[in-house]
Amino acid sequence: MTSAPLAVLDLEELRELVAQVLDIEVAELTDEADFVDDLEVDSLMALEIVVVLEKKYGVKIPESELKQFTCLQRAYELLLAKLRAR
Repeated sequence: MTSAPLAVLDLEELRELVAQVLDIEVAELTDEADFVDDLEVDSLMALEIVVVLEKKYGVKIPESELKQFTCLQRAYELLLAKLRAR
């Protein structure tokens, strides 16, 4: 059962998921908070986020694209593009 990408990807659900992985409050994870500079996400945490997103949304995120996941808004846009491309 596959649904439309827009129905699958909800920004607030994504925010909750990433906040849970990072073990931070949802309120701390603003759309533009930089994962590295503002939230002190290291490479291992970033990889953990990507693995969770891949499993949750059924997409593959190549290692070459990891650096593009700089903030929640950017992660949302990249995921949305991947879901639309399916």
